[in-house]
Amino acid sequence: MEFLWNELTAGLPNAGDSLRVLIRLFAAMVLGAVVGFQRESAGKDAGLRTHILVAMGTALFVISCTSVDMGLDGLSRVIQGIATGIGFIGAGAILQDGTSTRGLTTAATLWISGALGVCIGAGLSVGSRAVIKQTAPATVVSYMLAGLLIVLVMRMLGEMPAANP
Repeated sequence: MEFLWNELTAGLPNAGDSLRVLIRLFAAMVLGAVVGFQRESAGKDAGLRTHILVAMGTALFVISCTSVDMGLDGLSRVIQGIATGIGFIGAGAILQDGTSTRGLTTAATLWISGALGVCIGAGLSVGSRAVIKQTAPATVVSYMLAGLLIVLVMRMLGEMPAANP
């Protein structure tokens, strides 16, 4: 039994690194939930669970690559694959019926959720230009502000109904 336990726990980071990973995944979940809640409350196809899964999945891909000290060249390829994959998922949400097209905003929000997950997984702060090792609270706060900005922009564009008084 000890052999099995050692195999399952081999390669796990120390407690500090584990906490950083959990905080980043939680931040991705929260921001995916912000975007997803808006889409679900508007009655759109991709809702809360879909956006949470996209944001957390992309964050996990990037976190796993950075935790094995993958170079920027390899990480760039992973991010390109993520962007392509989310693009295909978004393409499936776009429907054209005659002259009307539906699902463009849903596809765009899925891409935004994926991009937020990539940024959170890489440890990017909003407005920074390079991957930096940030403290977890600053990362969470900066991405919550980014999520709030997305909701405000969507409300201004008429995609999100205002709350009833």
